[in-house]
Amino acid sequence: MHPGSPRYAACVNGADEVRGRPDWRVLVVGGASGMGKTGVGRALARRYGVPVVEVDDLVEALLAVTRPEHLPEVHVWRTHPEAAHQAPESVVERQIAIARALAPAIEAVVANHVGTDTPVILEGDYVLPGPASLAGPVRAVFLHEDDEAQVAANYLRREPESGPQRHRARVSVRYGRWLAAQARAAGVPVLAPRPWEDLADRAAAEVQAGPGGAAVSRHAS
Repeated sequence: MHPGSPRYAACVNGADEVRGRPDWRVLVVGGASGMGKTGVGRALARRYGVPVVEVDDLVEALLAVTRPEHLPEVHVWRTHPEAAHQAPESVVERQIAIARALAPAIEAVVANHVGTDTPVILEGDYVLPGPASLAGPVRAVFLHEDDEAQVAANYLRREPESGPQRHRARVSVRYGRWLAAQARAAGVPVLAPRPWEDLADRAAAEVQAGPGGAAVSRHAS
């Protein structure tokens, strides 16, 4: 079963009844592209009755109100589109730089939701895992799929018009490994997306059980 299938949607939606107000204020679903974050984020949002904020939207907002000289890392895919086709290691270095550049903006969003007592799920590729806490207002779970062929298949099902995206899958797995290592070092749970059928349940169980992880940091190295 894969994230784009009707059966996957039915499975992740199967326990979607609202469970009452969560005891966290921000739940981060992190990990590299193509890992299933969007599907599980939406399923958890329905389960807890809270909205989803996508980091991609934050990126677009910053692109609209800043110039490349202000945030060169965030603008890099527009100013240097060829960079996305460089060696995977080089692309991963750029992705890490983007995540670090975005960290203050992401931290501000998190602080706003904690300060205003408004629960939200924050989902995206560019969230850096921070130190874990047992029962804090910010929790996290990161997803990582280490099989390049599976990630390439995920892309093909999601974006069939783009054809096979093997280079992108290779980059995603390498960036995902780096994120997963950072998460584990911080005590933040890392889940394998498969089996898809119980991913939302497994993610919710990790969040409830703790450590659960505060999940935003500008200091990942």
